[in-house]
Amino acid sequence: MESMHATEKAPGARRTRLTAEREAELYSAVFALLREVGYEALTMPAVAARSRSSTATLYRQWGGKPGLVLAALKHHQPPPDALNVDTGTLRGDLQEMARLVISIAPVEHELMAGLSHAALGDPQLAQSMREQFAKPAQEAMERVLQRAVDRGEIPADSPARAYCAHLLIAVSLVHPMLDGRPLDKGQLVDFVDAVMLPALRQPAS
Repeated sequence: MESMHATEKAPGARRTRLTAEREAELYSAVFALLREVGYEALTMPAVAARSRSSTATLYRQWGGKPGLVLAALKHHQPPPDALNVDTGTLRGDLQEMARLVISIAPVEHELMAGLSHAALGDPQLAQSMREQFAKPAQEAMERVLQRAVDRGEIPADSPARAYCAHLLIAVSLVHPMLDGRPLDKGQLVDFVDAVMLPALRQPAS
């Protein structure tokens, strides 16, 4: 095995910050292994061997497999403003947000499913997932819905308003499992028109 990168210290040393290039190399190694073996079978020694680093370095930097995989997923995410869509209509905004969600590579959906399962027994991982993935999606959806309220497209007290981000994430994960393939463009439009818009247009009873 090649020697560790200059910013990686021997076991027992204090945690140091890796260069952006080195982090990108490590995350690429993580993704390559995830595509080959999946989340459950991924091991830190395998990542260390693939990335030509030490297992101790990986644990020191990321704490364990969940932290490392979460960091790799976040690194491969679109930029933060990617979800800031504004087509001028609620229907257009929802379609665009749904398109962004289902455009995520299938391997990433599989990883998120694996991480969600692991998070059931790991409160710290669950909290990290909420902060890194769920919260930004919910905030972006709320901006879309508030604009729709301001335009008079939906009532401000629509009960469905609180669940739209959940719906998009759920359909992107569940549909491939049930049908064996991701949503296509036509199904995406149908989902927005048949499920999301009618629910959002209903005021609180």
